[in-house]
Amino acid sequence: MTQDKSIELLIIVTTFASLEGAKKMAHQLIESRLAACVQIQEGVHSVFRWEGKVCEGNEVLLTAKTVVDKWMDTSNFIKSHHPYDLPEVIAYAPEKYEAQYGKWVQAELK
Repeated sequence: MTQDKSIELLIIVTTFASLEGAKKMAHQLIESRLAACVQIQEGVHSVFRWEGKVCEGNEVLLTAKTVVDKWMDTSNFIKSHHPYDLPEVIAYAPEKYEAQYGKWVQAELK
């Protein structure tokens, strides 16, 4: 596995109550060049505490591939366009990835 150290990939995750909401956000992130690729996974069951109560329900997981330089713009975009009052917006950097994939992600965000 080769990796271009000059490209710092970032994976951002958030959840939605509906597939339609996740798809809408996915298209907005791609069209705005904030993400090069977005994956949507249905069937996520979440358990969480909200306003003093334990809640649970089905959600849709959205995973966006971007670069570190786009973190603030992407995070702010998600927060301002998300239907939740307090959306989950978590990012992590992959330890390893194929160099060609990293170059593709970077090119799609220009």
